[in-house]
Amino acid sequence: MIKFYIQTTEAFKRLASDKGGVVSFEYVIVAACIVAAVAAAFGTTTASGIGAALTTAIGKVTTAVTTAA
Repeated sequence: MIKFYIQTTEAFKRLASDKGGVVSFEYVIVAACIVAAVAAAFGTTTASGIGAALTTAIGKVTTAVTTAA
């Protein structure tokens, strides 16, 4: 158990001193923020907002293609 603790501690020390590691960690934070923003904009359901508008638009396109064929 202590072996894993030491390995983890050393990995965090290398990450803190490595500029490339810090930058990649910042990308992870930015990606999480983007995912949260998209989830907030589109919601987790299609009952309202942009999700409902997209569902309606896709339904109209599907109907138009089916009618044309």
